[in-house]
Amino acid sequence: MIRIYNTLSRQKEVFQPIEEGKVRMYVCGPTVYNYIHVGNGRSTVAFDTIRRYLEYRGYAVHYVSNVTDVDDKIIRVAKELGMTAPEVANKFITAFTEDSTALQVKPADLQPRVMDHIPDILSFIAVLIEKGYAYAVDGDVYYRTRKFHHYGQLSDQSIDELEVGASQRTGDEQQIKEDPLDFALWKKTNDGGITWDSPWGVGRPGWHIECSVMATKHLGETIDIHGGGQDLAFPHHENEIAQSEAKTGKTFANYWMHNGFVTIGEIDEKMSKSLGNFVTVHELVQQHDPQILRFFLAATHYRRPLRFSQTSFKEAETNLARLRTTYENARFRLKDAVESLADDETFLAQWEQLIALFIQEMDDDFNAANGITVIYEMAKKINVYSQKERVSSVVLERVLAEFSELLTIFGIYFEQKELIDDEIEALIVERNQARLAKNFARSDEIRDLFKEQGIVLEDTPQGTRWRREK
Repeated sequence: MIRIYNTLSRQKEVFQPIEEGKVRMYVCGPTVYNYIHVGNGRSTVAFDTIRRYLEYRGYAVHYVSNVTDVDDKIIRVAKELGMTAPEVANKFITAFTEDSTALQVKPADLQPRVMDHIPDILSFIAVLIEKGYAYAVDGDVYYRTRKFHHYGQLSDQSIDELEVGASQRTGDEQQIKEDPLDFALWKKTNDGGITWDSPWGVGRPGWHIECSVMATKHLGETIDIHGGGQDLAFPHHENEIAQSEAKTGKTFANYWMHNGFVTIGEIDEKMSKSLGNFVTVHELVQQHDPQILRFFLAATHYRRPLRFSQTSFKEAETNLARLRTTYENARFRLKDAVESLADDETFLAQWEQLIALFIQEMDDDFNAANGITVIYEMAKKINVYSQKERVSSVVLERVLAEFSELLTIFGIYFEQKELIDDEIEALIVERNQARLAKNFARSDEIRDLFKEQGIVLEDTPQGTRWRREK
C-alpha cells in the first residue's frame, strides 16, 4: 500500500489512482535557456525514480513532463547569442535530452512545448474571462485571484498574508490590475521577442497558464500526481490550481509532490542560476561516470534537501563501487556454480524478507534512503553467499536478477552493454597507447572487457585487427 506525502494536505495519504492500475503523472520540466544544473537534475531524477517504482509495483504510468520554450529568459539569451528564441530553445532541449539520457532518465511519454499549444492557451484564457475569473486590460489579461476561494491552500498561506506581500510591489503592471494579487495570463509586449496575435492584442502567454493547459489537455481535467521542485509550490503550482479548477470546476490534481533543494557551500545555500552558484549536469557527466551522479541524486529521500559537495559526491562514488563489485563478483561465481543445492532455503527466505522490507520502505512515500539501505543489506547477503565453497546457479541467477531489478528503480545498471564498432576502434587505440606508456593495468582492463564481449584481437605488423566470435 503506497502512501504519498501530499503537499496540499501536508500529510501522508494512501495512494488511490483515479483509474485502477493506471497513473496520470505530470511533472514540470525545465525552462530551456541554459544547461540544467544539479538542482534541476535532482527534480528530474527524483520523479523518474518515483515513476520507475510505480511501474515496479505494477502501475501503468502515463508520464508527461513539459518544457518551457517561451520565456523572457530565453528571449534575452537569444538576443545575447544572436539567435532566435526557437533556436535557443531547440539547442537546450537537445542538451537536456542528452544530459537526462546520460543519467538514465526514461523519456517522458509526452514532452509538450508551449509554442505548440498557443491556440489551446488562448481558448483556456477565453473560458476564464467568460466565467469571470479573468479580465483584459490594455492588451494584458489577469486572473482574479480573490475569486478563487482556496487560493493559498497549497503553500499554506492566507490571502491576507499574500496581500501584504503583493501590496509592496511597484511598477506599471501593479497600477492597471484590479488587485495587487492578480497574476498575468497573457502579457502584451512589443520587445522584439517572439509573439502571437490574440483577441486582446499581440503578446505571449504568462508562465503559469502553460502547465494548466498542457496537463489538462494531455492527462484530463483531474490527474493523479503533479510534481515539481519545492520552489514551484508558490506561486506556480498555486496558480495552476486556481486556473485549472476555475475552468473545469473539478479537482486539478489529487496528489501534489515537491522535491527538496540541492544546496551548496558552507551555509547550504540553494543551488540556482539566479544566484550563480550552480554546477551543470552537462559538465559533471563529462568529467565523471554519469552513474555516480545518478546514484548521488537518487539515493536520498526526494523531499529532503541534498547537499552537493566533493565529500558527498565521493561517498556516492564509493557506495556505488561497492554495489558494482558485489554484482560482478557474484556474476563471476556463476562460472563454477552447480545447478542446485538443497541447503539454500534459509538464504532465500532471508532474501525474500529483504525484498518485502524494500517494498515496505519505498511504499512509505518513496523513501529512497531507506530503500538503498535495504539494498546494502542485500549486497552483504550476496557477498556472503558468493564466498561459499559451493553455490547454486539457480539461486545466484535469481538473486542477481532481482538485485538488478531493484537497482534499475534508481537508474543504476551494471550489465555491460554491447560495444558498437566505433567504441571498439576507440578502445583499441586507447589500449595501444596504454601499452606504449607501459600502463599495463589499463591495457589489461581493456583486454578483459573485449574478452567479456566476445571480441577477438589480432595484433599484426599492420596494426590491431578485431572480430566478434561467432
